[in-house]
Amino acid sequence: MTTDPAFLRALSGTVDLALLPLPDRVAALLSVLGGPPRLAAHLRAVHDVAHQLVDWVEERYPAVAIDREAALFGAATHDIGKTVHLAELSGPGSAHEETGRALLLERGVSPELARFAATHASWTRSDVVLEDLLVSLADKIWKDKRVPDLEDLVVVWLAEATGRPVWEEFLALDEVLSRIGDDADERLAFQASFPIHT
Repeated sequence: MTTDPAFLRALSGTVDLALLPLPDRVAALLSVLGGPPRLAAHLRAVHDVAHQLVDWVEERYPAVAIDREAALFGAATHDIGKTVHLAELSGPGSAHEETGRALLLERGVSPELARFAATHASWTRSDVVLEDLLVSLADKIWKDKRVPDLEDLVVVWLAEATGRPVWEEFLALDEVLSRIGDDADERLAFQASFPIHT
């Protein structure tokens, strides 16, 4: 179990930017796996953004069924494989994706929840659902990175679910992503304030 003060602060400590703490279950997993503080900070930032996105979907689209807990758990654990592939914390790589899924499964996480670790960068797969898209979107917009292909998939999904025009859903999504993106510099600074290694 990790008791490093920086790690604990990254998980749930008070910081300048108001970020929700990581769920206890995720904090325990990261601690057992020896997750570095930088990873905990990243997962916390993405989890917080996913909360904002899920809240927005539930408020704007009350008739759309969404598995809130799955999406939030997926956002909080999407990069957990980087506890093994530390180089991918500061550089490119996708080895953490399948490793993360396997780590979660080994620790008793259901396949329905573990999938996000493997699929958060694979939003073009034919079997993705709204929760997968929201985790992928949170993993981009936390740092104000706009990915038109991903956003288009979310827009089409919402338009089909509601029967509203695509352009209307595009404008609504663009507005919420712009608002969330306004805090990207603070989230990036929060993440960067933690070391990559424990």
